[in-house]
Amino acid sequence: MKTNVQYILKFLLLVLLQVLVLNNIKFLGFINPYLYVLFIITLPINVPRVLLLLIAFLLGLSIDIFSNTLGVHAFSTVFVAFMRDPLIRLFAPRDNYEFASPSMQTFGINQFTKYAILMVLIHHIVLFTMEAFSFEHVGLLIIRIFLNSIFTLILLLSIERLNLR
Repeated sequence: MKTNVQYILKFLLLVLLQVLVLNNIKFLGFINPYLYVLFIITLPINVPRVLLLLIAFLLGLSIDIFSNTLGVHAFSTVFVAFMRDPLIRLFAPRDNYEFASPSMQTFGINQFTKYAILMVLIHHIVLFTMEAFSFEHVGLLIIRIFLNSIFTLILLLSIERLNLR
């Protein structure tokens, strides 16, 4: 019960941080960290798939409602949640990790960093492609994906590093 309350508070904190602070950061006009994806990345591994997808949908929908973005965050967050299990199997340690939460502590720094990079890249590729809904300006799309991913990863890995101590 205690951990459920902690996850609910983490959910609310990340949504509020995203919509009240991070969505107002527009570095160079279009660079904006999307830290809310940290919630899906660090949910316990044993969360049932249907519940994981539902949580991802609610998280993305919450961001969409406050950002007025018509479902692009919900879609990209559900897609990331869908891809989460195969990526965890790829990067998780082989020994008894079923009940752990993905973190630098449980996966190791290198493996967690690789896992986080792929999750953030997948999220941002889907998010910005859906947002643009065109490949007309593919160069700008790639730059947006790359720069936003870097800023998101810097924040995400910094927060995760603080949790390691």
